Amino acid sequence: MDDVEITDVDENGDALPEVDAEEPKRPPRELPAVGLLAGELVWTHGRYLLPALAALLALLVYLANRRTRPHPASAPQDAEAVVRRQEAMEASRRRMQREQDAKAAVFREKRKQQEEEKRRQKIEEWDSMQLGKSFKGASGPLRNRDEGAPSGSAAKPKSDKKPLRSSEYSPLSGEGGGSCSWRPARRGPSSGG
Repeated sequence: MDDVEITDVDENGDALPEVDAEEPKRPPRELPAVGLLAGELVWTHGRYLLPALAALLALLVYLANRRTRPHPASAPQDAEAVVRRQEAMEASRRRMQREQDAKAAVFREKRKQQEEEKRRQKIEEWDSMQLGKSFKGASGPLRNRDEGAPSGSAAKPKSDKKPLRSSEYSPLSGEGGGSCSWRPARRGPSSGG
């Protein structure tokens, strides 16, 4: 039994190297020259390449969408559909024009009424000014009271109200009583020197 040797084989039947055997050290893989050039290019000009690639991607997406979408001008149109659409647009235009004309007529009528009211007020003011009354157009009760009494004998009613404050009250001096008094500030520095 000593002459039997056991070896490990892989799927193809080739002998696998022994685990204890020293494997020859391979040199580290180096990038090919093209990879080095691309890495250096990205390292030095990356800030320009990234926006350029984003713009290129956006352009490609736009062109792909444009190619798949049918153009309305190139699609064959039915002559009857075009005529119906134009007639509908014309009917809509006529309807909107009628609405606008009605609004304009209402506006003109309101403006005419306002002008008539202003003219009437000016005539009333002129008449009252000619009669020697108030320029602003006296109201009805005031006009009747003035007409009933002679102009010289119209006496104003005397009020029996008490004045709000005494005649010697001065808000700047603080005299005349009150819960607080105000005095002007001193001149000069606040620290006192």
